[in-house]
Amino acid sequence: MRGINKVILIGNLGKDPEIQRLESGAMVARFSVATTEVYKDKSGNRAEQTEWHNISVWNKQAEIAEKYLKKGSGVYIEGKIRTRDYTDKSGQQKRAVDILCDRFSMLDRKGDGAATSPSSSSSAAIKGPDNSDLIDEEPLDDLPF
Repeated sequence: MRGINKVILIGNLGKDPEIQRLESGAMVARFSVATTEVYKDKSGNRAEQTEWHNISVWNKQAEIAEKYLKKGSGVYIEGKIRTRDYTDKSGQQKRAVDILCDRFSMLDRKGDGAATSPSSSSSAAIKGPDNSDLIDEEPLDDLPF
């Protein structure tokens, strides 16, 4: 049986995307996204729990992220979980959990003072490092809320 590794997040950027251009010509944008769960605790009081997610987007999608995403931008992310082991500066082994973004959509409306869609009248299919479709950007003005 095959497994499924699929993550869907809706949240806000914690910082502007950091862009890196590799010697191969590939481009990667990295940023964090906060998701906040609101619930009632045992006492019936409103409580929040925020999780931070490390996101990586590649190539054309990274260019779009660099141009339009800013700290605080609302974003919908689809991707897969990737773990990596590394050694920090003090020599200790660490494990990081990243989300390799397959597709994202900007959720801020035009005029919000935040990021806007690269195109409000057309769709664009973006290819990732494995040549698969990454995003299918649709106009933001058609959101049901």
